[in-house]
Amino acid sequence: MGIDTTDQSPPKALRRWLSCDMDAVDALIRARMASEHAPRIAEISTHLVGAGGKRLRPLMTLAAARMCGHDGPHHIALAATVEFIHTATLLHDDVVDESARRRGRPTANRLWDNKSSVLVGDYLFARSFQLMVGTGSMRVLDILSDAAARIAEGEVLQLTAAQDLRTDEDIYLRVIRGKTAALFSAACEVGGVVAGAPDTHCAALAEYGDALGVSFQIVDDYLDYSGAGEALGKNVGDDFRERKLTLPVIKAVARADAEERAFWARVIEKGEQREGDLEHAIDLLNRHDALEDTRKDAVAWARRARNAIEALPGHPLRDILADLADYVVVRVS
Repeated sequence: MGIDTTDQSPPKALRRWLSCDMDAVDALIRARMASEHAPRIAEISTHLVGAGGKRLRPLMTLAAARMCGHDGPHHIALAATVEFIHTATLLHDDVVDESARRRGRPTANRLWDNKSSVLVGDYLFARSFQLMVGTGSMRVLDILSDAAARIAEGEVLQLTAAQDLRTDEDIYLRVIRGKTAALFSAACEVGGVVAGAPDTHCAALAEYGDALGVSFQIVDDYLDYSGAGEALGKNVGDDFRERKLTLPVIKAVARADAEERAFWARVIEKGEQREGDLEHAIDLLNRHDALEDTRKDAVAWARRARNAIEALPGHPLRDILADLADYVVVRVS
């Protein structure tokens, strides 16, 4: 194939390699977002999908399928399935988190209402299952339905853990492996499955996606406090204002003295936030090296993802996916 990707980011390199496949995925997404009887479905879906994003999850499905030798049509449907699941969770998340912005634009629940966002999210979930059933593979259905359940489980666990100072790193990891990494892992694994790859290769793809998803979420949590939140399309300190107990704060709480713990209890558990509290929180994170250690965790998980994908047979797409693991943590380097 011989495409030079040296001057491109890995997401752009993937899009170039897979441009025809992604065009087909985009066309299928547009077709399946339409509703003859409820035009608001297309309005809300188009608003969110049209906001951009790198489409990493469907790209990983396509890349996994192609690098494993798939030459049939099912990888297109599976990539669209993955994007529908992801979009549905975003619609639901914005309602749960009462978010005002997503990818730099007003959220659907702000432009329309919570009821519409939840119901359109449900519609996209239903569409995703129609697409995955169409592959005729029970194994694919098992992987993606399990991922959908794990995403919901992770979100519910976060509801009880996010404002509880007893939440430790093990619980945090359980949350993000559900709500974020589960779909990364499934997106990669089903690409191998639909291509008929050996079980060992499919397992390596699943491990790659899991580790990449964990690294991806840790990086987002780091950036929220590092002054680079604009890269996420949100404001610096949004997690703090929403009282989310993310990894940097968990690390700082574990190292806090009595006075510092009282501060965290006030701003996170009780939600009594005052002017200057965000700046003080960031000072505590730096004082206890919580941000630096969070960065190191993200890099370690990215390395784990790279090691997993490099265990697969050589292929240019495999090399781009390996580079993607490094790219995820470039923002915190």
